[in-house]
Amino acid sequence: MCRNIKPLFNFDPPATDEEIHDAALQFVRKVSGTTRPSKRNEAAFERAVVSIAACARELLDSLETSHPPRDREEVAARARARTAARFA
Repeated sequence: MCRNIKPLFNFDPPATDEEIHDAALQFVRKVSGTTRPSKRNEAAFERAVVSIAACARELLDSLETSHPPRDREEVAARARARTAARFA
């Protein structure tokens, strides 16, 4: 499941709240061992996602780098090329 969590720092444009939420959701799914919590655990599951997303946003906002921002399309194109070569 965690293979879907992508680096979110130092991109132009910066990571969106949706991307951060999706990464937090994947993390909570991995830690909990389930993709869909039971009704009884649904509130705790969602609280964890919201809390982790907030921490991730705080982290991304506080990180600093001297490297120029990476281009999202360029990184995505390289990933697609690696995937094509791997599964060709």
